Amino acid sequence: MTIWTVDNPQRLDLTEPVTQLDVRLVSGRLNVVGTDGPARVDVTGISGRPLVVELHDGRLTVRYERTGRWPGVLWSFGRLHRQFHADVSLAVPTEVLADLHLVSGELVASGLRRDTRVHVTSGRVTLKGLRGRTTANAVSAHVEALGIGGDLDLETVSGELALADSAPERIRAHTVSGSITCDLDNPRGGEIRLSAISGGITVRVREDSDLTVHLHTTSGRITSAFPQVGGGRQGLGPIKDSRGVLGAGGGRLSATATSGSIALLARPVATVDDREDLP
Repeated sequence: MTIWTVDNPQRLDLTEPVTQLDVRLVSGRLNVVGTDGPARVDVTGISGRPLVVELHDGRLTVRYERTGRWPGVLWSFGRLHRQFHADVSLAVPTEVLADLHLVSGELVASGLRRDTRVHVTSGRVTLKGLRGRTTANAVSAHVEALGIGGDLDLETVSGELALADSAPERIRAHTVSGSITCDLDNPRGGEIRLSAISGGITVRVREDSDLTVHLHTTSGRITSAFPQVGGGRQGLGPIKDSRGVLGAGGGRLSATATSGSIALLARPVATVDDREDLP
């Protein structure tokens, strides 16, 4: 077992293998990136109490010294900002299992290929190029996921969920008070479940998508760019429930809103000439 106590900005280069990562911070920035090289920990800013970095049997832990009680409850009253603030960047093997906790601040995770779990109370979360199973839970935060594969599970109490340039095998996104925006590649055989209690849902899929679609809202309206999935008005009122099949219908898309509207948009399929024109 190797233990470092970090009370000032410094970089730790690790020579031992890392297979599991556990980070628990209170305030600041956390950046985790998958790399083919050796693991390293870079603390670029720190104030208040020192961090403890521990490496034991392949498990890399970054945390504060035990205080008897996790400070998340008191944090909501703004009492611990100066005591627990750190900006930390970690480079770890792409196959690491990651469990990342941040009470308040900005968290970025990219390039990891196995299971990644993210827990943020308030702030901003950015997920890039992750594989395996990705789970992100937030209380009040904006969550953005880009280029995600595998399984994706996003949940927030208050905040926007945004997903783009992705074709995961399974997506579950839920928000209590906030909006959901998705721009997806053709998720062949995939399952997409989107739900919002107070907020709208906008989802854009390719024109050649293969999806069985079910859209439902309690007090909003449904609009659809696909004639196979009806939208707009029906009789004297807006459509509240709509079903249809796109292409072969191999995947499944379900979007449910309690107090909010749902929009299903179509994205043109890029041709070879279109791709050649891209910079």
